[in-house]
Amino acid sequence: MLRLDDRWVWDAWTVDDGGRTHLFYLQAPRSLGDPSLRHVNATVGHAVSTDCVAWEVVEDALTPSDSGFDDLAIWTGSTVHDGERWRMFYTAVSRAGHHIYDQRIGSAVSDDLVHWTRASSEPALRIDPRHYKTLASHPGPTEGPDLEGSSETWRDPLVLRDPEGDGWHLLITARARDAAKNDDGVVAHAWSSDLDSWEVRGPLCEPGAGFGQLEVLRSLVIDGRPVLVFTCHPEEMTPARRADADGCCTWSVPSPGLLGPWDLSRARPFRADPTLFAAPVVTRPDGSTVIFGFHHDGRDGSLWIGDPMPVTLDAAGYLVPA
Repeated sequence: MLRLDDRWVWDAWTVDDGGRTHLFYLQAPRSLGDPSLRHVNATVGHAVSTDCVAWEVVEDALTPSDSGFDDLAIWTGSTVHDGERWRMFYTAVSRAGHHIYDQRIGSAVSDDLVHWTRASSEPALRIDPRHYKTLASHPGPTEGPDLEGSSETWRDPLVLRDPEGDGWHLLITARARDAAKNDDGVVAHAWSSDLDSWEVRGPLCEPGAGFGQLEVLRSLVIDGRPVLVFTCHPEEMTPARRADADGCCTWSVPSPGLLGPWDLSRARPFRADPTLFAAPVVTRPDGSTVIFGFHHDGRDGSLWIGDPMPVTLDAAGYLVPA
């Protein structure tokens, strides 16, 4: 468990250095009082573990810049080794424009996973309006409860090495341009030969499966089989999908490969832990696979990372307790 007395802890991702699991997590000071303020005060903390149970907190990884596209808060990302150094891709929001609803993807580099330097003062890649909703194409209201539906959703980048050795891929949480609200969530896709210049491509799934967002994507192999795991809060689903969810936030769908394409109509909720949210799925050094994260259960003041639960895939390819 990772529970901090002075900070809330929520979305997290991991990377293995060959002997330890590094956990990067969003954090904000509890002194803010109101947990809803954490989103505009988020920074990236860092902890290490050999078993994903006992965590040693080390130096914070990344905080907002003084100015530019990431000067308000840093949100969820992913980390990979490119053969020479570590690369982190992260979500950024700025004080300009539409505040937290104007999302960008940044990049940082490190030699030791502890000290990070931004790769550029500009975003690593920008949203492509040919495929995905933007504030220009779907401006919506400027305030009120429907504002999230007009968000320029472009976040939670997952970086993957191409399975055939042809460069790198980013999977990104986005909304399909021509789909209805709460039915428009898709896995956006970008490709790069060098992790520096990116080509944004069309989504790796179709909208219309009842999800408004596919947050904190995990495309990975468990016990020799690929699977896609993602989060969607029930409030961001269609009524039919919400009824199927029965309060569950974490979902999985059988995968033909790490790059899909995925049939999201086949997605099933992870009922073993209904309120588990934005949860890393990690294969530990002993070969066991576990899932752990925080719980989006309406008690935001209790935000922390829980203990891991062993998981596997059932005969049909869905995530289940081991």
